[in-house]
Order: sequence, then C-alpha cells, then structure tokens
Amino acid sequence: MLQKQKVTIYDISKKIHVSAATVSRALNNNPKISLKTRELVIKTAKEMNYKQNHLAKALKSGKSNNVGIIVPFINHSFFSSVIRGIEEELTPHGFHVIICQTHENIDNEMDQIDALLNIQVDGIFMSVSKTTKNTNHIKKILEEGTPIVFFDRKKDIKGVSSVTIDDFKGGYIATEHLILQGCKKIAHLAGDFNLGIYRNRYEGYLEALKAHDIDFNSSYIIETNSKVENGASAVSKLWELDEKPDAIFSAGDYTALGAIQELKRRKIRIPQDVCVVGFSNEPFTKYMELPITSVDQTPVTMGKIAAQVFLEQIKGSQTITIEKKVVLAPELYIRNSSARNLSL
Repeated sequence: MLQKQKVTIYDISKKIHVSAATVSRALNNNPKISLKTRELVIKTAKEMNYKQNHLAKALKSGKSNNVGIIVPFINHSFFSSVIRGIEEELTPHGFHVIICQTHENIDNEMDQIDALLNIQVDGIFMSVSKTTKNTNHIKKILEEGTPIVFFDRKKDIKGVSSVTIDDFKGGYIATEHLILQGCKKIAHLAGDFNLGIYRNRYEGYLEALKAHDIDFNSSYIIETNSKVENGASAVSKLWELDEKPDAIFSAGDYTALGAIQELKRRKIRIPQDVCVVGFSNEPFTKYMELPITSVDQTPVTMGKIAAQVFLEQIKGSQTITIEKKVVLAPELYIRNSSARNLSL
C-alpha cells in the first residue's frame, strides 16, 4: 500500500494561486496578510487536511509549546497526581506534556533528557532517580538554556528551582503522633538514604524521639524499598528481636501495607498492640478494611506550584534566571491503624 503524501504549504499555494510565503504567514495569523486571504488559506488547509509541522515551527520560533516530565514511575498515584497538577496549570497556556519514566535507572534518565532536549521542549520537570548521584547530565539542561523545575526528589544545583514537601516535618509529626498514642518502642522502615526525602523523614523521626525523651534503638531501623513484600519482610526481622516494637513508622505507604499484612498474619492486633503510620497518603490507605494513617504530600498542589514557577521563568520573550525553593507543609491523616486514643 502506497503511503499517502502529506499536504504542504506549496500544495495550498498552488490551489489558491498565492505564494507559499503568504500561506505560511496566513497560517501563523500574521496581520500583514488580509483577513480575507487568511480565512481562504485556513479554509483550504482544512479541506486539504493540512497538518502543520510543529517541529519545523519550533525550530523557527524557538518555542515548541511542549514540556517534559521525568518521573521514576508513572503508575504511582503520587507521581500521576503531580503530573495532573502540572497539566491543569499549563494546558490553559497552550502547553502539552511529554511524560518519561526512569524506572529508577540513571541511564534511562540521561537518555530521556537527551531526547527531550533534541525535540526542543520549553522546559523540564523532574523527580530524580534514586540512582542519580552525578548531576552533569542535569546541568546540561541548564547549558542548553532550558528551564528545569525539580519536584519531590531534587538535587541541589545552582539556578534550579524546586517544589518539595517538608519531609523532616512529615517524619516528625508521624512519629510524635505515635508517641502521643502511648508508643515508646517505635520502629522506622526507612526508604533509600541515597534520596534526600528519606533521609529527611528519618531525621524527623529522630528529632521527635529526642523531643519526647525516648531512647533511640538502632535495631528498630530497617532501610528498604517501598514495596509491599519489603514491609512484610521488615516485620519478620523486627520480630526476631527480644524487644519487639509497639509502633511502626514507614517512610512509604506500600511498606506500611506489607507490615500490616504480616502483623495480621502473626495475629498481632492493630492498633492495640502495634500502631502503624505510612507516608504519601496513597488512595488505597483510606479504603482498606483497616484504614492506614499516613502523611499527605499534596501532590496536585505540588504539580500546580511547579508549573507556576516554570511560567514565571518563561514570562516575556526570554527565560528569566530565577531560583525558587518552595517547601509545602505536610498533613497527617489519622486513621484506624494508629488511633488508640482518638474517637474517629
């Protein structure tokens, strides 16, 4: 089957007997072309099913009206909600989003940055992979003159804005809540310490223990990835200890879910014997048979503010060099997995 040839501005110009330059200007709504000619060109273009070459337009104007969003995983509710916030804010301004996943792989991250720069996106929103240590590939974005906005996971690079949550405070309020429920032996299922967000949640946990004169027990700290099965295996390790914990603060909701499943399997009552708190407020946490207390990260708001920071950078005819560090306040949603002393 022969491939159908694309209609060009030369085909339109030939049909209505005007120059290709006139067609081009009319399609771009140039006021130098009369309204009558512009209407004729647009009407003919539609009749001939003409599709504008957006890449060529971007090369000519230096603006593509596309932005890239790089996330570790798109199937996590948190990241998809941030993307939604970015889209809701940018769509009225004529922008389209291109979504890329790294799967926590630095090589994927580097390739995606190259691909987005090659198609001349107007900006890149990014939550870095946990394997990202060297930042030369990110600095290349700045060298190209393309704005970057980090969200959630970030690197400290001069000239790059970020929108994050106060993870330290999130760790603190989660741990303090458990202490106020009467818990004194609080285990922490930490995330990967290569990422600042998990280090900050851990530091918040430590500070809450200190503020309430509770001794730190290093045996209660288990560093693990945010997966259901890892939460279950963490509980198995903790229950090998002579002194079992009476509470678990997990740096992620999926590990909190796995921990709860393993505690139930062992016939341990929640929250009477062990209280559990997660982090991220994933949608499933409130729909469980035993709803899970969790720290909310306001992802849609995070996406909207990240988009607003980007729009501020590109306002006018030139990109403005600004560096904004927006830190959002976390909120603890208290549910049955930890609520010993509350009437829900």
